Amino acid sequence: MKSILLIMPYGGVGGMERLALHFYNYYKTQGYSVKALKFITMQSDIIKFNEDEYALLNKDLSELSALKRLWFYITAPLKLRKIIKKNKITHSIAFGDMANMFSALTYTSEFKIGSIHALKSVELNSSSLFTQIIKWSYKSIYKNLNKVVCISAAIHKDLLENCDYKFPENLEIIYNPHDIESIQKLAQEPINNSNEEAIFKGKTILYIGRLSHQKAPWHLIKAFNEVIKDIKEVNLIFIGDGDPDVSKYIENQIKAYNIADCIHFLGRKINPYKYLKQADVLALCSYYEGTPNVIVEAMALGIPIVSSNCTEGILELMSLKTQNPSNKKIKVESGIITPNLYKGILGFPNSYELTFEEEQLSEALSTVLTDVNFKLNLELNKRELLKKFALKVSAETYLRA
Repeated sequence: MKSILLIMPYGGVGGMERLALHFYNYYKTQGYSVKALKFITMQSDIIKFNEDEYALLNKDLSELSALKRLWFYITAPLKLRKIIKKNKITHSIAFGDMANMFSALTYTSEFKIGSIHALKSVELNSSSLFTQIIKWSYKSIYKNLNKVVCISAAIHKDLLENCDYKFPENLEIIYNPHDIESIQKLAQEPINNSNEEAIFKGKTILYIGRLSHQKAPWHLIKAFNEVIKDIKEVNLIFIGDGDPDVSKYIENQIKAYNIADCIHFLGRKINPYKYLKQADVLALCSYYEGTPNVIVEAMALGIPIVSSNCTEGILELMSLKTQNPSNKKIKVESGIITPNLYKGILGFPNSYELTFEEEQLSEALSTVLTDVNFKLNLELNKRELLKKFALKVSAETYLRA
């Protein structure tokens, strides 16, 4: 019988954690023994594995001294090795670079699967120590992984062409799976909060994700400030939390624009799908992504999407046709893709002046909000768009040698 260990950094409600939960539920139905390891668990965790869960820390790394962080990095592979041995693990699946590296350093004999979920040439565009360690690992210890899953063709290409990845023989492209039936079922739950329910009465733009430098939510706020000049009764709603510095920046931005009355922060949600179901459009404005799970979830619920072209993986997700990146808006079966917002620096903009890319984002949001044909077109193409995200196919392909 297969004995599987899922290895992830946190228990938040990010894409990798939701993917791990999908796998956990599927593998359990197949009769496999399944355990899950979080490097860090917090009381606020959304993703939980109950009696099948291990954790190495109960506080964030940012709360530790430099010495204690170093000790954690040194001892984590040893602790992981003990868990693998104790549970006689036959297959381990690691989610993200930290998990991949620790898995590679256990030197255990199970079938080791790693996974990469973002465009690394952008994410690693810094001189931090952790970035340098990841770059080194692509030339060294990643050879210890039997399979490294790239969740899009764009990520696969980027690793080989831009990241000096040395082991092409262990790379494989597998799209993130989704339990579509479960998403659609959860979306039927009512919003049992009168204040939240009222927010969705008019036109709504919804953002789901961490408030981080990677996600760059300030671009969406700048675009929204233009949208409300033409469409008066519309709300911008954020689900998720994140970096305090990012939260502070966008709070000041909202005050400067004087638009606090129509922007709402709902925080983390155990079931974001019931909110997504009520939205008119899902918006993404990231600097870089892999293949964002929330795009597939929106398609499953028939909600049109406006996303910046933060990676070629967006084109793979949102269209049935081969699309070429453009410096203008691209209409696709599931919504509109706008030009990439990334300008080579992962940081706050120097001014609140509207850029060309933000203008394109604003125009796309206004178009989808006012044209019912986008929703009708998505319904017509939804089944075909979702084919490549079948949970059974992806979950079994992960385990296949």
